[in-house]
Amino acid sequence: MADLVGVNGQRESFRVVGRHNLPGKLSYALATGIAKFGIDYVMPDMLHAKFLRSPYANARVTRVDTSRAWKVPGVVDILTWEDEDIKNLVSRGESFGPSRPWLDTLADTEGQEVAVIVVAESEDMCERALRELDVTWEVMPHIVDVMAGRDSEAPVIRPEVRDTPVFGAPGMGPVNPPKQGNVAFSNTVSGDIDKGFAEADYIVEYELRLPPFASHMPNPSGSVAWWEDSVYGGEGKDLHIEGAVRERRAIADMYDVPLEKTIQDGLFMGGKYCDWGLRKSQEVTPLLAKRTGRPVRCVNTREETFDFIMKERFMQLKVGFTKDGLITAIDDHSIADGGSWGSSSFGTTGDLTMGPYNSFKCQNVRQQMEIVDTNRGLMFVSGQHCPFNWDIGTMAIYLISEKLGMDPIDVAQLNLHGPDSQDDTRPVPSFDACIDAGRKLMDWEPHRAGEKRLPDGRLHGASFRYQMCPRHSFSGYDAKLELRDGVVHLPTQGPLFGVYAVECNAMVVAEELGLEYEDIAIDFDYREKFTPVGGGSDGTTASAWVMKECANVLKREILEATVEQIKNPPAPSMFGGFGFGGPPQADPFEGVVSADELDLVDGKVCLKADHSKGKPLRAAVSANLFATYSGRPPTALWAQGMGKKLDTMNTAYCEVAVDEETGEVEILRFGVVADPGKVLRPTSLESQIDQVMFFSQGCQLLEDYIYDPKTGVKLNNNMIDYKKPGILDVPRVDREFLETRAGNAAYGSNGISHSLANSHLVIIAIHNAIGVWVDPPATPDKVLLALGKC
Repeated sequence: MADLVGVNGQRESFRVVGRHNLPGKLSYALATGIAKFGIDYVMPDMLHAKFLRSPYANARVTRVDTSRAWKVPGVVDILTWEDEDIKNLVSRGESFGPSRPWLDTLADTEGQEVAVIVVAESEDMCERALRELDVTWEVMPHIVDVMAGRDSEAPVIRPEVRDTPVFGAPGMGPVNPPKQGNVAFSNTVSGDIDKGFAEADYIVEYELRLPPFASHMPNPSGSVAWWEDSVYGGEGKDLHIEGAVRERRAIADMYDVPLEKTIQDGLFMGGKYCDWGLRKSQEVTPLLAKRTGRPVRCVNTREETFDFIMKERFMQLKVGFTKDGLITAIDDHSIADGGSWGSSSFGTTGDLTMGPYNSFKCQNVRQQMEIVDTNRGLMFVSGQHCPFNWDIGTMAIYLISEKLGMDPIDVAQLNLHGPDSQDDTRPVPSFDACIDAGRKLMDWEPHRAGEKRLPDGRLHGASFRYQMCPRHSFSGYDAKLELRDGVVHLPTQGPLFGVYAVECNAMVVAEELGLEYEDIAIDFDYREKFTPVGGGSDGTTASAWVMKECANVLKREILEATVEQIKNPPAPSMFGGFGFGGPPQADPFEGVVSADELDLVDGKVCLKADHSKGKPLRAAVSANLFATYSGRPPTALWAQGMGKKLDTMNTAYCEVAVDEETGEVEILRFGVVADPGKVLRPTSLESQIDQVMFFSQGCQLLEDYIYDPKTGVKLNNNMIDYKKPGILDVPRVDREFLETRAGNAAYGSNGISHSLANSHLVIIAIHNAIGVWVDPPATPDKVLLALGKC
């Protein structure tokens, strides 16, 4: 067990943590539609706002005449990039690269907000006014073909931006060359590549493409804001805004409003998975409300939410390995879509420190990445569809197994380094446990490509991959608990961008205080400091560690308050004085003089030496108490070298059936065996596993962006033409969770989060079925083309 520094980190018995079917505190509101997201707020006398959006992939507004738009009935305000209020607006959200004006004349992707904002009595009036604008556009060359953007003859679409989006690469290899045309470079080298290839018995080379894909928000982003006289806050108006993703701090900072005067009652933000980016529709409403003196609503349409969660990538790999299957050298050349101005680098150069090769014994690795400027679209601060480039390593393991006639699981075990470093030859216990359970779960019987048919005649394919279980080590938390009128309260900001993690924290509190989950009152309040974010389950395990420590601070205070109450009992009630209370009861705490003699068990304060003697918590302590704890759990091993140290692991499996006549691919089932160290809330973990597997199904069988090469316009930014798995499409997911307690967050836990999401698990299974590669998305026409049948 690795949770050695916290209180009760090595607890052996659990009453609440790990229990199934404990309801979410917000489940009823979400299931019934009572929950209000930002776009659900409607205020009296509310105005609406809309941006001018570029119909071009790359264009600049050189002139705009608003005179006709002002004549549209219902128009209240029109702002342009030349307005001083707009010039002074500076976003406090996450951004990358050189800064730009908040509202620019340049739009480097189709649909981008540009130059003008209209405020009117209705959305229809806004649309009409936008149509009446007389706009002069300078249409510039565009790039929506990543490979064409590399050409030395390609037009340079962003000559004024000369930065290279390097993420952790400096000092890890040769100096990155300066940007050339549309291409920036980020390179790392370790070991001796030439020596590694010289030691190889075989060399395999292959290419694959990772398509771009979206992860839609439950609700399109937007906000409603208004200013109101402050009842309690003194001089100056309060800013009330609903719909701004994350904490309200970014908006408060943006408008220079004290945090205590920035109100955000609604907690349902509906953000994209692991998305920390603020959209302009979520930032501008306070300004518009101040100018007009009325509430203003600005929301994106569904078509305007088709930004990336991963951008397009082409990967070329050369791998050397021995006749036993041991990898000796890796040469990885990737070409990644850099996207439009301001795109996050998490999904591109983040690979150079977080890639799959850190878990291999092989240390002769060269990674060369080209990041190509394009006008395809923006990736906000998300791009957390882990694996980044992870599945290129999975592909290597599979191809080695095909070449040598080995089980890919055996190849993976051979190449995985030990727990402490890449030089460690010992097995990783968590990985081996996952493998043993996975073979049983899937009835694993590997076969070569094209060798197995199902009874109905379709070809059968199977695949396997592994990943580390990550955990946030970078986020600190400020936990607080209150005992009020005999009830323990957990105050929290609550969910902000789709992470509903507070239930796990409540379960940990109940565990530490000897209470039931239902006994913990979760108080959602935007003013509270605590919020258990920082990723999905990997953030939850970190915040739960901090909350565990806080619970033990409160526990000590409860026991000390009990002793104080023993010494100074409250005055008897008036009814007890008249004999209405019955005969006096023996005091179970008679003779107790120290908190060390007491414990909290089964909802009561009791003697540590005899749990049968005690009082219910409410009766034992009449005082109101509160406890705080600020900090973070011990640094995760994963973070100490990004995979060069290993503790808890997870494995995923896929079985497919491929119809050679129709090209249809059916996922028969997914299998997941994961070791998060310790399962805190099974319901949350199961749901997250299902989500990432369906996520993975979508990007490998259905999802891709289609552009018109002539105009650069996206052709499928709607829910009809952009295909995602529906309820009738998703396959069975068989799950098994192990608990080695090898993590070092709460009770030895780590997370799962997005580490099981993958880009090629299904694609490898298809190759195992038909013997030829199909780049995702593997639609029937592409399968038939690969088979030479169309």
